[in-house]
Amino acid sequence: MAAVGVISLLAAAFLGITLGSTPLSFEEIRLAFINGFDSSAGGRIFLYVRLPRTLAAIVCGGALAVSGAVIQGVLANRLASPSVIGVNSGAGLAVTLCTALGIFGGWQLSLCAFMGAFSVVMLVSLCARKWGASRGTVILLGVAVNSLLGAISDAVVTFFPDVGVMSNNFKVGEFSSVTYERLIPAAILISVTVILLLTLTNELDVLTLGDENAKGLGMNTSFMRTVFLLLSALLAGCAVSIAGLVSFVGLIVPHGVRRLAGSRSSALIPLCGLFGGAFVCICDTLARTVFAPYEIPVGIIMSFLGAPFFVFVLIKGKGGHSRD
Repeated sequence: MAAVGVISLLAAAFLGITLGSTPLSFEEIRLAFINGFDSSAGGRIFLYVRLPRTLAAIVCGGALAVSGAVIQGVLANRLASPSVIGVNSGAGLAVTLCTALGIFGGWQLSLCAFMGAFSVVMLVSLCARKWGASRGTVILLGVAVNSLLGAISDAVVTFFPDVGVMSNNFKVGEFSSVTYERLIPAAILISVTVILLLTLTNELDVLTLGDENAKGLGMNTSFMRTVFLLLSALLAGCAVSIAGLVSFVGLIVPHGVRRLAGSRSSALIPLCGLFGGAFVCICDTLARTVFAPYEIPVGIIMSFLGAPFFVFVLIKGKGGHSRD
């Protein structure tokens, strides 16, 4: 499965770089590396448009997919994902506030997005544990949190009209305005976070067994749960700081990977990173080529795919069928 994931990611990256309103050939890209990227129009398009956009799609897709897999494991809820339970909205509100204050990229934006995401995921986790909430109640809580944070973001846009210029595309998620200034700090944080998660796969597997079993094996469940939620919030927050509120990646990809490779975290996390990056990269390529010369935000395609999938999983769970 790892080989399939790597091949899928490389193929998606190749299509993302070469396809678009101005197609780029492999020869143009090769000559740009030899003669300099500013020596031709194709070289400039590759360096300043296609490359950052493709990298952003891969990084964000992988981050959101891994974040969703971790959140689902920690909350023991396969319907949970960063977009469904309000984590993305928390990061989005933080990004909106930063933009209103004149922060448009860099470490500050990524860290503020993380703080917003972490606050929401901790709130949902604590409420679920305190009230013994069912998985349906957790989802309803996420819907309420999404609505509240969305209303606050709209209020900020009302008082700071300049923020509204980027507000619409940000709400649905898009990669057309990605810059290296916004991408690089977030990508570094995401890479470090995924590496940390890969060192904690055994602990995540133990935690998913349930609190009683985990405590019986000597685990401090409260501490480890907080650590995993912190790391998953960091992934989601950084992704939102790059692309906006890209939805349903953290729901669709972990479900698909579990079907193919099982739920063992040592395989689940890296495969979610590979397939999540490939999935979002392909969706972004479709978003800017299928309706050419028009381009639609990738978040619209993700919503068309994710909403029916979410309903399917919800109905399947209520119907008492076996869970993946």
